[in-house]
Amino acid sequence: MTIDTLYYPFQKLSFEDNICFLSGVETTEKMTVFPAWFMEKYNFDNDDFEMMDKLKSLKYKDLSIPCSEPIKKAFDNLDVEIKNAFENGYDGVVALESKKLYLWIGRIVYGTLYHEIEMEKKRCQKYNKEYTLSPFLKERFGLFHLFLQSIIAPIEFVGKTPWEITIVRHKFSDDIMNYRDDTVNLMFSLATKDFAIIACLQDNGIVAEKHKEIVDKIGDSTLHPIQFEELYARFHYANYLLQYEPKFSLEKSENSLTIQSLAIIENTERPIFGFWDEDMFASVLAGYWEVYGITKNNILKFPNPIMSFLEDPYSKDFFPPEKIKLPF
Repeated sequence: MTIDTLYYPFQKLSFEDNICFLSGVETTEKMTVFPAWFMEKYNFDNDDFEMMDKLKSLKYKDLSIPCSEPIKKAFDNLDVEIKNAFENGYDGVVALESKKLYLWIGRIVYGTLYHEIEMEKKRCQKYNKEYTLSPFLKERFGLFHLFLQSIIAPIEFVGKTPWEITIVRHKFSDDIMNYRDDTVNLMFSLATKDFAIIACLQDNGIVAEKHKEIVDKIGDSTLHPIQFEELYARFHYANYLLQYEPKFSLEKSENSLTIQSLAIIENTERPIFGFWDEDMFASVLAGYWEVYGITKNNILKFPNPIMSFLEDPYSKDFFPPEKIKLPF
């Protein structure tokens, strides 16, 4: 790919079965959304992937996207590196170049987004309706797609990257994987073996910056799974409260495209994040903690502070994972 052949599918919302999802060239090849080794290792290839509308599901192994040979080869080569890193656990993953992990995660998140859009387009066609996306989402998803093309196109990121990936130590079984993504807000989490990942794929690192204090407190500690669920809930809710859409500078030269994240210019009457509502956050957290039988009523009991397994509610000291007696 060259700068002159960059593909922009969100301009006309063109998603065709014979057009490579990333390069826009005609192809008969396909690539699974989730890498084959990843599905096989955690034995979920035959599980059902539920679409966002909750009305339809597909087998994970059947989630595929049209992909030209050069693009497929680039992701296959990346897969080898990611697989080796995962096998080496936390130390292997933190040693990865951030961009490589971003591209690997991006394949999964964009792949699921691609299927959601394709499914919605078909539903609209069935009822003779035109499929549309808001200008806001067109721009967000279009930039995400553009950034992913850097796997093979001469696209360079300078300064602060559009993404931020937080990696922590985590106590889990090597044979179990806990994965989530949010295609609309471009977020992703994965916990397995001795590491866990939180990726904000297009926020210029703003959400991670908000939670830097608690991440610094965690440091090299190995989190109990309930602690990681709380950490991701904090990131996810903060992303929801973000009141500014991240902006980027794109400078095109004859042979390359340079992308730089722009600092937010905060309006004095409009903070970067909206008001953190503990009642709302308790609802979010309850969704992550339901597997432990913890409800919103357990989490927030006036006049007590909100329940936390990451910090002492009074001293704000980090809560030692070894004191947590819940299963994992």
